[in-house]
Amino acid sequence: MILKANGKEVATDVAFARSLHEQAKGLMFSRKISENFALIFVMKKVQKVSLHMLFVNYPIDVIFLDEHKKVIKTSSMRPWIGTCTCPGKVKYVIETSHGKSRTMGIKNGDEFEFDERGP
Repeated sequence: MILKANGKEVATDVAFARSLHEQAKGLMFSRKISENFALIFVMKKVQKVSLHMLFVNYPIDVIFLDEHKKVIKTSSMRPWIGTCTCPGKVKYVIETSHGKSRTMGIKNGDEFEFDERGP
């Protein structure tokens, strides 16, 4: 599967976190992710979301999307001590390699493309 933003390829190695357990674990205890990796959290309903970086020992970028897959907020998170809350209600959260938002020019209002049913 390919994850795209505004028609540009963001990641080719895509995984999904749908269950509460998968979402609670996220990238904890993982080794550094590749530049082409993205973990997409699919929330059961549109809701407020907060994230932490406990047990993640490398920086990542986080992209918060609404139910229309439009960017609400982007954030770069620091290892171990990073936290982030999105002010708006979220349906999807994308965790990807550090610096991806900046290098791809991803900003609020951009549209993402992916099949949430996944592979």
